[in-house]
Amino acid sequence: MPSSLPKYQRIRLELKQMADNHPNSRDPIPSERDLSQRFEVARMTVRRAIDSLVEEGVLERVVGVGTFVSRPKVDLHARLTSYSEEMQRRGMVPTSRLLYFDERAANAHLAREMELSEGEPVIRLQRLLLADGEPMSLDENYLPAKYVPGILDEPAPSSLYNLLEVRYGIVMQWGEDQVEATAASPSEARLLGIDVGVPLMRIQRHAFVGQELMDYSVSLYRADRYKLWVPLERVRTSSRRAAPGRP
Repeated sequence: MPSSLPKYQRIRLELKQMADNHPNSRDPIPSERDLSQRFEVARMTVRRAIDSLVEEGVLERVVGVGTFVSRPKVDLHARLTSYSEEMQRRGMVPTSRLLYFDERAANAHLAREMELSEGEPVIRLQRLLLADGEPMSLDENYLPAKYVPGILDEPAPSSLYNLLEVRYGIVMQWGEDQVEATAASPSEARLLGIDVGVPLMRIQRHAFVGQELMDYSVSLYRADRYKLWVPLERVRTSSRRAAPGRP
């Protein structure tokens, strides 16, 4: 490490290298006191280096416990794929814990979201989804029962979209997601293994085949384990082509 670097930068680089060498361990870093003694600097200088890495997401502070190497977040792509497909694509082992798999009458809220009449039968599938054994999200799917006759005759699927395609020939064509922030309730926190009030990312999805809604879902993702990745494309309002190098 170049000795010409300011001490703040040297501390920052050493801590970042430690984090890069242990990306999945969530190891604690040395205390501010230990670092200030090692580098022979004031604790304020050490704190400045740590603060910059916390802002970048490299380190994570836990109040009353210490500062740790952050676990990398899973990039959540906005696409019509199942959870199992997404985790397998990342080389992670997806599993789930079944909470509910039953038929119920659509209440006023479900009827409005699913464009059904109140009281129509819907299939509910609620699961705690895990990756490599760690809770990642709570998913609740609702399907119009008329499109999936006999679905409850078999065990709950490990991949809902795969079952719909193979057994019923239903392949989602398009959808709409609504993303917002929320806080974990006591029951949600218990299932996800986090503290009450910890931030969650709530995604409400309507998925369609043609103009028919086939799946209404609400997913609660741990904000400390996910980041949302959304590809964007500008839609031109004119057929006139812009000259090279001009907007």
